[in-house]
Amino acid sequence: MTRPTGPARCDTVDPDISVVIPSYQSAAWLPAAIASVRAQSFPVREIIVVDDGSRDDTPAVAARIPGIVYLRQDNAGPAAARNNGIARAQGTWVAFLDADDSWTEDRLADQLAALARHPELVLVASDMREVLPDGQVLTPSVLAKHGLLARFEALAGAPLPMAARRLLEKNFIPTGTVLVQRAALTAAGGFPAHIRWGEDLALWTRIAAQGAITCLPKVHMLRLQHGANATAATRAMLVDLVTVAREVADWGRETLRPQGVDVDRLIAEACNDLGYFHFDRGELALARAALAEGLASRLTRRGLKYRLLAGLPAPLLRGLRRFLAPSGLAT
Repeated sequence: MTRPTGPARCDTVDPDISVVIPSYQSAAWLPAAIASVRAQSFPVREIIVVDDGSRDDTPAVAARIPGIVYLRQDNAGPAAARNNGIARAQGTWVAFLDADDSWTEDRLADQLAALARHPELVLVASDMREVLPDGQVLTPSVLAKHGLLARFEALAGAPLPMAARRLLEKNFIPTGTVLVQRAALTAAGGFPAHIRWGEDLALWTRIAAQGAITCLPKVHMLRLQHGANATAATRAMLVDLVTVAREVADWGRETLRPQGVDVDRLIAEACNDLGYFHFDRGELALARAALAEGLASRLTRRGLKYRLLAGLPAPLLRGLRRFLAPSGLAT
């Protein structure tokens, strides 16, 4: 993998924005998503809808919406769809929105104001709220849910110090809130389409390693939670997060060292998470393989503990589980 190169600094805010909307089986929500873009006080240059091989009536719905760019691809996942939209985009800046989500009316105005105050920024994101189709609020603030709201309130839109490290600790960027320089996306190589879970973290980390980013402590997106959402399959997600960790180590071992990122520990912890997942389900051979890979990167107490336990005969391990049931093995 090639080392990312940094985008040029943007000293003026050019509100020349392309909006990329990947859509899969989202015909029912697509018009509302586009309407939320058109409700912004800053008009956007173009709205690009990338249909990721939907089998519903998305093509017909899109055909009834004037003034959009409609692209269709074989089903390849949201990362590939976003990359397709980025390749078509003409704007200096690119904003993202999923077809079943929506923006608040002040999203672009607030983000462009932050860019005007801090022209060194190449990416600005925002907080989001999770809601049900009937409007019931599930999560008022995702930043607050993860204990990060106070940090970004203190920043007030200024660049986040050691941003790549903070991202690897907890991905605080909802993709549907991102406004990013197209040059930064190009320099970072776009979304890694071979990764289905964590592809956004991989891209934002590469961008943060080379340019200033921030997250505004204000809700600018409503994420709709419904039965058709692409919910994370835990096994696939954990496997992909190991891939993300390996690839970060590949390009970022030296680049991220000044931010205090230990890439070997990053790989170890991702492998430990995967190993414990297999261990907890009694998939001991898979657990041993994942945990051994983690230990090869960095010796950790957690990795060593579960590698030893996963090496016990299954009947003995079942007995230990019953014996330790009140406190559990997952410590």
